[in-house]
Amino acid sequence: MGNKALDCTALTIGIIGALNWGLVGFLDFNLVSFLFGSMTWISRVIYALVGICGLYLLTFYSRIGNTEA
Repeated sequence: MGNKALDCTALTIGIIGALNWGLVGFLDFNLVSFLFGSMTWISRVIYALVGICGLYLLTFYSRIGNTEA
């Protein structure tokens, strides 16, 4: 049984990161750099959190078959 709050937080941060990469890919606009500056300490923390959440979200694959209907 997983931690639902952690799952929702990781999923939300992952979606925000995906949207940022979508903006970079389609519009050449980096929202994190726009809001917090290019590679400032806070932007680096945001990128690190998105990366950690992405790694955590990989565990969702192992849980797909473990859910009870």
